[in-house]
Amino acid sequence: MPAQVPFNTIPQLFTRLADHYEGQQRPALRYKADDDTWQDITWSELQERVQSLAGHLHEHGVRSGDRVALLSENRPEWAITDLATQILGGINVPIFTSLPPQKIAYILRDSGASALIVSVPVQRKKVEEIIDECPDLEHVIVMSELPENPPGYMHHWDDAMSAGAAYWTEHAESLITLREDVDPSDSCAFLYTSGTTGQPKGVMLSHQNFASNIKALLKVIPFGDSDHHLSFLPLSHAFERTTGYYTVMAAGATISYAENIDAVSRNLLETSPTVMISVPRLFEKVYTRVKRKASEGSAIQEKLFNWAVDTGQQMAEARSNGGPGPWLKLKYRLAHRLVFSKLHEKLGGNLRFAASGGAALPEKIGTFFQAAGIKIIEGYGLTETAPVLTVNPLDAPRYGTVGHVLPGVTVAIQRLSDETIVGTLSGGDYPSDLTTEEGEILARGPNVMEKYWQRPEDTRAAFDTDGWYHTGDVGRFDNGYLMVTDRIKHMIVSGGGKNIYPGPIEDEFKTLPWIDQIMIVGEGRPFLAALIVPDFESLRLHARDRGVDVDTLDDEDLTEHEEVRAIFEEAFREYSYDAPAHEKIRDFTLLSEPFTTEDGSMTPTMKLKRNVITERYADEIDAMYERFQRRGV
Repeated sequence: MPAQVPFNTIPQLFTRLADHYEGQQRPALRYKADDDTWQDITWSELQERVQSLAGHLHEHGVRSGDRVALLSENRPEWAITDLATQILGGINVPIFTSLPPQKIAYILRDSGASALIVSVPVQRKKVEEIIDECPDLEHVIVMSELPENPPGYMHHWDDAMSAGAAYWTEHAESLITLREDVDPSDSCAFLYTSGTTGQPKGVMLSHQNFASNIKALLKVIPFGDSDHHLSFLPLSHAFERTTGYYTVMAAGATISYAENIDAVSRNLLETSPTVMISVPRLFEKVYTRVKRKASEGSAIQEKLFNWAVDTGQQMAEARSNGGPGPWLKLKYRLAHRLVFSKLHEKLGGNLRFAASGGAALPEKIGTFFQAAGIKIIEGYGLTETAPVLTVNPLDAPRYGTVGHVLPGVTVAIQRLSDETIVGTLSGGDYPSDLTTEEGEILARGPNVMEKYWQRPEDTRAAFDTDGWYHTGDVGRFDNGYLMVTDRIKHMIVSGGGKNIYPGPIEDEFKTLPWIDQIMIVGEGRPFLAALIVPDFESLRLHARDRGVDVDTLDDEDLTEHEEVRAIFEEAFREYSYDAPAHEKIRDFTLLSEPFTTEDGSMTPTMKLKRNVITERYADEIDAMYERFQRRGV
């Protein structure tokens, strides 16, 4: 459905929505208060708070084009800060809370941010550590408690809001005109890339970039004003910002903020959202938990689970081929009542659909959720494209693909060997007979960034002379749907000169209950190997079934046990039986510590930082190939 109001900039979107819902007790945002109750912020209240903060920022010198940085978890203050910045014509610079102080300092210096809003003490202390390295930063607002004897540049959120409200009242007439002066071509936000291969780059996204993507998404994703979204992906990431914030808001829906990532399961039960936006990692974990619980039960319970999944898959296929018959409908109702209803309850019991992005969703995961009666619509895009380029249609999703090209966007496939474009699709055009060979994915459209901030060489490298943005991803069209293989920079060139994309291979193993994380290695090596973080809860159950006294072993001991290694050897042997010779996995190392955002080995959207992991586990990787040489294979 279309947006509730017409708009071409974010200030227009917000202020017109606030006017549209004026006088109604309709919640725009919700959050969990200290007394453990969920509190509503109505549109009128949200507008008052946004104007108050805008007043404070303007009083302290923030003007059109100035950068206001934001270091915070998802919470109402995040949206208030962003919107206050926008109605002044400023530029929002969000910073991931998982970043260490020096990365934060780099972004603050590079962006030239003059003001910073920061959340909790652990984040405030990072700022105190690096403030002297950020000469442009003059003003800091803290959402939580201030330190003893706070420096003059630091203000508390409540004080800022109080002073800002008075300032706004006094200068309202002139301040209101600022939001109307914002042009669609003006910069709205600088979103910094994760910097997995160097310093982060500031992606300059305009109001037009965001507005066009929001409008296109509302044409293909049925968000409505009765929907309710639980926001837990980082708002600093383009996927949650555009899809789970701006687009949900444009539809007139309500946004609740999860307390934190660990509380998501509980918050789902408390808020009962109708839509959920997530990354594949969460869906993989849910699938693994459900699968593990079925395998832990009796033989009858496991058989019932497998029957229910098979029935659900039959139902999904029948729905896309003329509809199910009465017998299949009856079977599916029984499968839902006995098996799938529990999964629905864990997701709040009210979910209409879920959206997945940020990384590839394994086909097996999507198919399972569809069988359970929960449709996941997977999308694809990049920060530089604001971010969505393609989305699977809700009524005809094809798992293993990332769907159709968005309206207003054009995507092309360029052959890697000679740079010939072998296929092009524009949004709204879904030819079922278009299938291409594999190549780099290119994009054009109003959602594509103009440039990187102060990076002319990187900008020139990102665009060709015909104006195509080069995504760096490899994929192909398959009957009008886009399939993404992997990142070009992730491609492994084996010692034998074979090109191998690790992503699809890793996806093969993510659904095994005893594998939590996996990274394939093999650049310049004679064969592929794997670094694996086991799911230790599931692994202990499997090991116990094989006679291992797991109660006497800690996680590290478990990874070294001969019978435990045999579990993984069997899985790799089964995979390698049908795999091409250069894609067989011939050795592996089990790790007792997971890859995390906190230790820098994963991005905030749970993607592996391969170069970081490769460097950190260089000794373990070398040891696998030394074993190979000693065996004389």
